[in-house]
Amino acid sequence: MPLFIPNKHKAHSLTGRITEPLMQAAFQAVKRNRGAAGIDKVSINMFEANLADNLLCLMKALKDRSFEPLPLRRKFIDKGGGKLRPLGIPAVRDRVAQEVVRRLLAPIFESKFHKWSYGFRPGRNCHQALAKVLEFHQSGFRFVLDADIQGFFDNLPQDIIMAAISAEVADGNILRLIEKFLRAGVMEDGVFKPTTVGTPQGGVVSPLLANIVLNHLDWQLHQRGWRFVRYADDFVVLAQSPAQAEEARVLVALTLEQLGLKLSPDKTKITTFGKGYSFLGFVLSSRSRRMRPKSVKKLQDKVRLLSQRHFNLDALLIVKLNQVIRGTAQYFATPWSTNRHLFRTLDSWIRMRLRAIITRHKCYNDNWRLPIARFAKLGLLSLESFCRP
Repeated sequence: MPLFIPNKHKAHSLTGRITEPLMQAAFQAVKRNRGAAGIDKVSINMFEANLADNLLCLMKALKDRSFEPLPLRRKFIDKGGGKLRPLGIPAVRDRVAQEVVRRLLAPIFESKFHKWSYGFRPGRNCHQALAKVLEFHQSGFRFVLDADIQGFFDNLPQDIIMAAISAEVADGNILRLIEKFLRAGVMEDGVFKPTTVGTPQGGVVSPLLANIVLNHLDWQLHQRGWRFVRYADDFVVLAQSPAQAEEARVLVALTLEQLGLKLSPDKTKITTFGKGYSFLGFVLSSRSRRMRPKSVKKLQDKVRLLSQRHFNLDALLIVKLNQVIRGTAQYFATPWSTNRHLFRTLDSWIRMRLRAIITRHKCYNDNWRLPIARFAKLGLLSLESFCRP
């Protein structure tokens, strides 16, 4: 029996839906997401300078099967703890092409996704996923399978991806385009490296492909009656006893094995809501719902870059700091979070760093040099002000 059962009513003639309005909408989406240039060094602004001709040429290549994506530009970002995450940055032209394909595929699969899948779907977000987890905990599901898929994007077999899409899509040109995206390769330190496995992190279409494949896991869990919440490759399964949680772990491991994947033995664990666990940037427990230490460190690293002692405490610095503060608070100051005390501590730490710009040394006793009221006049936001009364 095939892993993905072919639909009797597959989607045909998707290529015919590639039109100028779709090309324009795809480019605008790429522009909103910004991002760096690929290996061709063509930025979004450069591509836009001759937009009509570039989109017309790209549309023709997508429809007549002559399109060939460029290799991705390799970039590494710090994951913390000395670990690096590899990203593959496509050329702007290829990002537009991927967005076109994503917009053609998304409506086909959206209706087939499970309601407890929240990642990279319209009208869904991390806060909804977290709220659903807390709802399950309040309903008595206090034991947690905190699962981690080992190198998901890097290890996902491409034949599994293609099988999942082919079960619903019959347009050969679109299938070939997806295969070309997957096999475009990567340029790393001037050396071309082929990509025969995985889907690149950084690709526009990669989150959708992740949802399409892991939708199989969602429905396997659903059929066994498990409560779960998934956001892309990050998910938890909730149970009412340790034995049930262990049973869920076995099912998840077997299902992932069917998909050519496996759980990370070091990062996957069975825990309880009482002890707490990390999910989507929070530490969730029966006592608190707060920023996880890794998220705190990310905030502090950003603030340190903006508040070095040789800088000037001017309006531009305040604007940049406010962007960091606002972004952090908007995510972590939810109605159910318990971050007020932590936010107050972080606010004090940020003000201490700004005072050090003036005094050229770090001291918590220099409050008189620049009191809190003075920071308010400068327009500095505080994390605590975003907390609900």
